Amino acid sequence: MTLPTTSPVTAPDGLVWERLHPLTPLLRGYRVIGVLAVGLTQESVRSMPARVAAYLLLGAIPLAALYGFLSWRFTRFTIAESNLRLETGVLFRRSRRVPLERLQAVDIVRPLFARALGLAELRLEVVGGGRTEAPLTYLGEDRAAAVRARLLALAAGVAADAPPPPELVLVQVPGGVLAAAIALGGPAITGGLLVLGLGVLAVVRPEALLPVGISLFPLLLGTGGFAVRRFLTEYGFTVADSPDGLRLRHGLLETRAQTIPRGRVQAIRVVEPLLWRRFGWVRVEVDVAGYPGRHTGQEAQSATSALLPVAPKGLATAVLGHVLAGVDLARLPTAPPPRRARWRAPLLFPHLGVAWDDRHAVTTFGRLRRVTDVVPNEKVQSLRLVQGPWQRRLRLATLHLDTAGRDVHARAAHRDAAEAEALFERGVLLTRAARAAESASRAALRA
Repeated sequence: MTLPTTSPVTAPDGLVWERLHPLTPLLRGYRVIGVLAVGLTQESVRSMPARVAAYLLLGAIPLAALYGFLSWRFTRFTIAESNLRLETGVLFRRSRRVPLERLQAVDIVRPLFARALGLAELRLEVVGGGRTEAPLTYLGEDRAAAVRARLLALAAGVAADAPPPPELVLVQVPGGVLAAAIALGGPAITGGLLVLGLGVLAVVRPEALLPVGISLFPLLLGTGGFAVRRFLTEYGFTVADSPDGLRLRHGLLETRAQTIPRGRVQAIRVVEPLLWRRFGWVRVEVDVAGYPGRHTGQEAQSATSALLPVAPKGLATAVLGHVLAGVDLARLPTAPPPRRARWRAPLLFPHLGVAWDDRHAVTTFGRLRRVTDVVPNEKVQSLRLVQGPWQRRLRLATLHLDTAGRDVHARAAHRDAAEAEALFERGVLLTRAARAAESASRAALRA
């Protein structure tokens, strides 16, 4: 069920403004009713008569409808001069401009209720943003796809009226493999061990089961909720490549279609959990400036940092080489720290390493959960050389590579102090040259 979107309106300033989908007030209004219904269940209002509570809830329906209509009526957007402009507000008008050169990713999110109405939400992720910038909630699914294509085309400097670029599907993750990988993950195993422990306690000391179960219930709820949420979020995960960037699609109840323009990936992380190694599985995560690690609340339900939630290592390596051209972890072996670093990190020492060539920096760490971080040289924002008191006694230092991302924090840990200084000096030259080459490449494309 869909309704045609409202026709664009040409304002006196010559800009063509558009409104959101006419069904938007319906989805915004039911949220108000839901909040009020939850409020009526609170302890402070439980003592009021049921009839009064029912009247309040019924009276909220026209108010919610009016709020939804006014919010929709006074919201409009346009794309002009390489900016997305969005105006909102009934009593207090708010105008926002999003420069498309800051665009990091564009997502199309389809919550369950919105999918039933043929609607979608368009979310823009920009560098330096503290939250989703100028979300367009809601558009028709076809219109959302068209607006996304236009935004990505303008951000890439190509013709905005060009036909939608074709895509090449790189990998699709089967639901059974995803479920098995989650079941072999740390949270699911922790929850299973807790349930097993409670079962043993029920046999040995039944009288202690209730108090212990009540105390462990929040932990069980957290581990179980994490596993279920990850499955619902990453179900049907598909990775595709297209001229406008990397496309990721996933979700069971609420679907999300992400598009990450080329050159926006700040870093890649390859994770190898202990129980996955027998099957040769790895998880690949992507870090994009302003997205997605900061997501909280409702946005976190469908957000994920995964580039591949689970895949054989060989396939993950191929996808990694496709996303970051020129990187091959097999041909870029990492060098271990000096032997005296055992005194500083006795358990992690065998798995600490660093490699750095003309295009990428690679660091490794972790024993039970092996982690490999890959950072393109042009994405390094700063280099930090840190040396704690114990490291000074051992003549060690740690080199940190900072990017505009929020999830991946690469570091060459516990290196020889002289080696760390040499890496620092070499890194400055490599990153400076990479940024200069990237700037020249962008200038050539604009020309």
